[in-house]
Amino acid sequence: METQVTAYLNRIGFEGSAKPTLDTLSRLQYAHLHTIPYENLDILNGVPLSLEISRLFDKIVNRRRGGYCFELNALFGWLLEELGFQVKHYFGRFWRDEAVVPCKRRHHILQVELDGIKYIVDVGAGAAAPRWPLKLLHGIVQEQQDEWYRLMKDRTYGWLLEERKGDEWRTIYSFTEEPNLPFDYVTTSYWCENSPESIFRKGAMVAIRTEEGRNTIAGKEFRIFSQGSVNAFEPSHDDHYSECLRKYFGILID
Repeated sequence: METQVTAYLNRIGFEGSAKPTLDTLSRLQYAHLHTIPYENLDILNGVPLSLEISRLFDKIVNRRRGGYCFELNALFGWLLEELGFQVKHYFGRFWRDEAVVPCKRRHHILQVELDGIKYIVDVGAGAAAPRWPLKLLHGIVQEQQDEWYRLMKDRTYGWLLEERKGDEWRTIYSFTEEPNLPFDYVTTSYWCENSPESIFRKGAMVAIRTEEGRNTIAGKEFRIFSQGSVNAFEPSHDDHYSECLRKYFGILID
Protein backbone atom coordinates (compact mmCIF):
# COMPACT_ATOMS: atom_id res chain seq x y z
CA MET A 1 0.00 0.00 0.00
CA GLU A 2 2.88 2.36 0.76
CA THR A 3 4.05 2.12 -2.84
CA GLN A 4 0.56 2.88 -4.12
CA VAL A 5 0.17 5.85 -1.78
CA THR A 6 3.50 7.24 -2.99
CA ALA A 7 2.43 6.77 -6.62
CA TYR A 8 -0.85 8.59 -5.92
CA LEU A 9 0.94 11.49 -4.20
CA ASN A 10 3.33 11.70 -7.15
CA ARG A 11 0.37 11.70 -9.55
CA ILE A 12 -1.04 14.84 -7.94
CA GLY A 13 2.37 16.46 -7.43
CA PHE A 14 2.06 16.46 -3.65
CA GLU A 15 5.24 17.22 -1.72
CA GLY A 16 6.10 17.53 1.95
CA SER A 17 4.57 16.01 5.06
CA ALA A 18 1.48 13.82 4.61
CA LYS A 19 0.57 13.60 8.29
CA PRO A 20 -3.23 13.67 8.90
CA THR A 21 -3.60 17.39 9.61
CA LEU A 22 -5.84 20.13 8.21
CA ASP A 23 -2.89 21.62 6.33
CA THR A 24 -2.21 18.27 4.65
CA LEU A 25 -5.89 17.75 3.83
CA SER A 26 -6.14 21.21 2.28
CA ARG A 27 -2.98 20.74 0.20
CA LEU A 28 -4.12 17.31 -0.96
CA GLN A 29 -7.50 18.59 -2.14
CA TYR A 30 -5.94 21.59 -3.89
CA ALA A 31 -3.31 19.44 -5.60
CA HIS A 32 -5.89 16.86 -6.70
CA LEU A 33 -8.19 19.42 -8.30
CA HIS A 34 -5.28 20.91 -10.26
CA THR A 35 -3.95 17.63 -11.64
CA ILE A 36 -6.77 15.08 -12.00
CA PRO A 37 -9.68 16.07 -14.24
CA TYR A 38 -13.34 15.49 -13.67
CA GLU A 39 -14.53 13.68 -16.80
CA ASN A 40 -17.22 11.35 -18.16
CA LEU A 41 -15.46 10.28 -21.37
CA ASP A 42 -15.52 6.55 -20.62
CA ILE A 43 -19.30 6.73 -20.25
CA LEU A 44 -19.62 8.47 -23.62
CA ASN A 45 -17.25 5.98 -25.25
CA GLY A 46 -19.06 2.94 -23.85
CA VAL A 47 -16.18 1.85 -21.60
CA PRO A 48 -17.62 0.08 -18.51
CA LEU A 49 -16.82 1.75 -15.20
CA SER A 50 -15.66 0.04 -12.02
CA LEU A 51 -15.72 1.40 -8.47
CA GLU A 52 -13.22 -1.16 -7.19
CA ILE A 53 -10.21 0.63 -5.72
CA SER A 54 -7.69 -1.45 -7.69
CA ARG A 55 -9.44 -0.58 -10.98
CA LEU A 56 -9.78 3.08 -10.03
CA PHE A 57 -6.11 3.24 -9.09
CA ASP A 58 -5.11 1.80 -12.46
CA LYS A 59 -7.31 4.25 -14.37
CA ILE A 60 -6.60 7.44 -12.43
CA VAL A 61 -3.04 6.94 -11.19
CA ASN A 62 -1.40 4.50 -13.63
CA ARG A 63 -3.17 5.60 -16.81
CA ARG A 64 -3.45 9.24 -15.70
CA ARG A 65 -7.13 9.62 -16.45
CA GLY A 66 -9.86 11.31 -14.44
CA GLY A 67 -13.39 10.27 -13.61
CA TYR A 68 -16.63 11.48 -12.09
CA CYS A 69 -17.68 11.75 -8.44
CA PHE A 70 -18.21 8.04 -7.75
CA GLU A 71 -14.72 7.33 -9.05
CA LEU A 72 -12.77 10.37 -7.85
CA ASN A 73 -14.11 10.61 -4.31
CA ALA A 74 -13.95 6.83 -3.82
CA LEU A 75 -10.25 6.77 -4.64
CA PHE A 76 -9.45 10.03 -2.83
CA GLY A 77 -11.27 8.71 0.24
CA TRP A 78 -9.08 5.59 0.06
CA LEU A 79 -5.95 7.75 -0.08
CA LEU A 80 -7.06 9.80 2.93
CA GLU A 81 -7.76 6.67 4.95
CA GLU A 82 -4.35 5.24 4.04
CA LEU A 83 -2.79 8.46 5.33
CA GLY A 84 -4.62 8.14 8.65
CA PHE A 85 -7.62 10.46 8.19
CA GLN A 86 -11.06 9.58 9.60
CA VAL A 87 -13.33 9.53 6.55
CA LYS A 88 -17.09 9.13 6.13
CA HIS A 89 -18.81 8.78 2.77
CA TYR A 90 -22.08 10.64 2.14
CA PHE A 91 -24.68 10.54 -0.63
CA GLY A 92 -26.00 13.79 -2.08
CA ARG A 93 -28.45 15.35 -4.53
CA PHE A 94 -26.70 17.49 -7.14
CA TRP A 95 -28.79 20.66 -7.72
CA ARG A 96 -26.43 22.88 -9.73
CA ASP A 97 -27.61 23.44 -13.34
CA GLU A 98 -30.49 20.95 -12.93
CA ALA A 99 -33.65 21.89 -14.81
CA VAL A 100 -35.90 19.69 -12.65
CA VAL A 101 -35.63 19.80 -8.86
CA PRO A 102 -35.56 18.16 -6.41
CA CYS A 103 -33.02 16.01 -8.20
CA LYS A 104 -31.75 12.47 -7.83
CA ARG A 105 -29.28 11.38 -5.18
CA ARG A 106 -26.31 10.95 -7.50
CA HIS A 107 -23.32 12.57 -5.83
CA HIS A 108 -20.56 11.09 -3.65
CA ILE A 109 -19.21 13.39 -0.92
CA LEU A 110 -16.50 12.91 1.72
CA GLN A 111 -16.48 14.08 5.33
CA VAL A 112 -13.28 14.23 7.37
CA GLU A 113 -13.15 14.98 11.09
CA LEU A 114 -10.09 16.67 12.60
CA ASP A 115 -9.79 17.82 16.22
CA GLY A 116 -13.54 17.56 16.70
CA ILE A 117 -14.40 19.65 13.62
CA LYS A 118 -16.11 18.09 10.60
CA TYR A 119 -15.04 19.12 7.09
CA ILE A 120 -16.66 18.48 3.73
CA VAL A 121 -14.07 17.34 1.19
CA ASP A 122 -14.96 16.92 -2.48
CA VAL A 123 -12.74 16.37 -5.52
CA GLY A 124 -15.62 15.05 -7.64
CA ALA A 125 -17.89 18.05 -8.23
CA GLY A 126 -16.31 19.20 -11.48
CA ALA A 127 -16.14 22.95 -12.00
CA ALA A 128 -18.18 23.46 -8.81
CA ALA A 129 -15.64 21.81 -6.49
CA PRO A 130 -14.28 24.14 -3.76
CA ARG A 131 -10.49 24.47 -3.67
CA TRP A 132 -10.19 23.49 0.00
CA PRO A 133 -12.21 21.66 2.68
CA LEU A 134 -15.26 23.40 4.11
CA LYS A 135 -16.19 23.39 7.79
CA LEU A 136 -19.51 21.64 8.33
CA LEU A 137 -21.05 24.57 10.21
CA HIS A 138 -24.44 26.18 9.59
CA GLY A 139 -24.57 29.58 7.90
CA ILE A 140 -20.89 30.50 8.06
CA VAL A 141 -19.64 32.19 4.88
CA GLN A 142 -16.36 30.52 3.92
CA GLU A 143 -14.24 32.52 1.51
CA GLN A 144 -11.78 30.77 -0.81
CA GLN A 145 -9.92 33.46 -2.74
CA ASP A 146 -12.50 34.77 -5.23
CA GLU A 147 -15.21 32.23 -4.29
CA TRP A 148 -17.66 32.11 -1.39
CA TYR A 149 -19.48 29.10 0.04
CA ARG A 150 -21.79 28.33 2.92
CA LEU A 151 -23.52 25.26 4.32
CA MET A 152 -27.14 25.66 5.36
CA LYS A 153 -29.20 23.19 7.37
CA ASP A 154 -32.47 22.22 5.64
CA ARG A 155 -35.34 20.37 7.32
CA THR A 156 -36.03 18.22 4.26
CA TYR A 157 -32.70 17.65 2.49
CA GLY A 158 -30.20 17.85 5.33
CA TRP A 159 -27.27 20.10 4.45
CA LEU A 160 -27.25 22.44 1.44
CA LEU A 161 -23.89 23.48 0.01
CA GLU A 162 -24.34 26.90 -1.57
CA GLU A 163 -22.08 29.15 -3.66
CA ARG A 164 -22.45 32.91 -4.03
CA LYS A 165 -22.90 34.27 -7.54
CA GLY A 166 -23.09 38.05 -7.39
CA ASP A 167 -25.67 38.84 -4.70
CA GLU A 168 -27.39 35.46 -5.02
CA TRP A 169 -26.76 32.18 -3.20
CA ARG A 170 -27.23 29.07 -5.34
CA THR A 171 -27.36 25.46 -4.20
CA ILE A 172 -24.65 23.14 -5.51
CA TYR A 173 -25.78 19.96 -3.76
CA SER A 174 -27.47 18.65 -0.64
CA PHE A 175 -26.66 15.69 1.59
CA THR A 176 -27.46 14.00 4.88
CA GLU A 177 -25.01 12.66 7.43
CA GLU A 178 -25.85 9.00 6.97
CA PRO A 179 -22.57 7.08 6.43
CA ASN A 180 -22.49 4.97 3.27
CA LEU A 181 -20.47 1.93 2.23
CA PRO A 182 -18.78 1.36 -1.15
CA PHE A 183 -21.55 -0.90 -2.48
CA ASP A 184 -24.17 1.77 -1.72
CA TYR A 185 -22.94 3.75 -4.73
CA VAL A 186 -22.88 0.92 -7.26
CA THR A 187 -26.51 0.98 -8.42
CA THR A 188 -26.65 4.77 -8.76
CA SER A 189 -23.35 4.85 -10.64
CA TYR A 190 -24.69 2.12 -12.93
CA TRP A 191 -27.78 4.26 -13.62
CA CYS A 192 -25.62 7.31 -14.36
CA GLU A 193 -23.51 5.20 -16.71
CA ASN A 194 -26.30 3.42 -18.59
CA SER A 195 -29.65 5.19 -18.35
CA PRO A 196 -30.77 7.14 -21.46
CA GLU A 197 -32.02 9.79 -19.01
CA SER A 198 -28.60 10.27 -17.42
CA ILE A 199 -26.97 13.67 -17.92
CA PHE A 200 -23.62 11.89 -18.17
CA ARG A 201 -24.68 10.32 -21.48
CA LYS A 202 -25.73 13.62 -23.08
CA GLY A 203 -22.30 15.04 -23.86
CA ALA A 204 -18.78 15.61 -22.59
CA MET A 205 -18.42 17.00 -19.06
CA VAL A 206 -14.78 17.73 -18.28
CA ALA A 207 -13.21 20.15 -15.79
CA ILE A 208 -9.90 20.85 -14.10
CA ARG A 209 -8.67 23.78 -12.06
CA THR A 210 -5.62 25.75 -13.18
CA GLU A 211 -3.56 28.43 -11.47
CA GLU A 212 -5.18 30.97 -13.82
CA GLY A 213 -8.76 29.71 -13.45
CA ARG A 214 -10.18 26.48 -14.82
CA ASN A 215 -10.57 24.54 -18.06
CA THR A 216 -13.88 22.88 -18.93
CA ILE A 217 -15.69 21.08 -21.73
CA ALA A 218 -19.47 21.30 -22.09
CA GLY A 219 -20.70 19.15 -24.95
CA LYS A 220 -18.37 19.98 -27.86
CA GLU A 221 -17.20 23.35 -26.56
CA PHE A 222 -13.87 23.82 -24.79
CA ARG A 223 -13.84 26.76 -22.38
CA ILE A 224 -10.52 28.06 -21.04
CA PHE A 225 -11.11 30.45 -18.11
CA SER A 226 -8.17 32.67 -17.21
CA GLN A 227 -8.13 35.73 -14.94
CA GLY A 228 -11.75 36.68 -15.57
CA SER A 229 -11.79 36.04 -19.33
CA VAL A 230 -12.84 32.97 -21.29
CA ASN A 231 -11.67 31.51 -24.59
CA ALA A 232 -14.36 29.22 -26.01
CA PHE A 233 -13.85 27.06 -29.10
CA GLU A 234 -14.74 23.74 -30.71
CA PRO A 235 -11.92 21.51 -32.02
CA SER A 236 -11.93 21.31 -35.80
CA HIS A 237 -11.37 17.54 -36.13
CA ASP A 238 -10.75 14.36 -34.11
CA ASP A 239 -6.99 14.75 -33.94
CA HIS A 240 -7.39 18.35 -32.79
CA TYR A 241 -9.87 17.19 -30.13
CA SER A 242 -7.40 14.61 -28.82
CA GLU A 243 -4.61 17.19 -28.74
CA CYS A 244 -6.82 19.62 -26.81
CA LEU A 245 -7.69 16.90 -24.29
CA ARG A 246 -3.99 16.33 -23.73
CA LYS A 247 -3.04 20.00 -23.65
CA TYR A 248 -5.78 21.36 -21.39
CA PHE A 249 -6.62 18.33 -19.22
CA GLY A 250 -3.68 15.92 -19.46
CA ILE A 251 -6.02 13.22 -20.80
CA LEU A 252 -4.75 10.55 -23.18
CA ILE A 253 -7.57 8.31 -24.44
CA ASP A 254 -6.38 4.70 -24.98
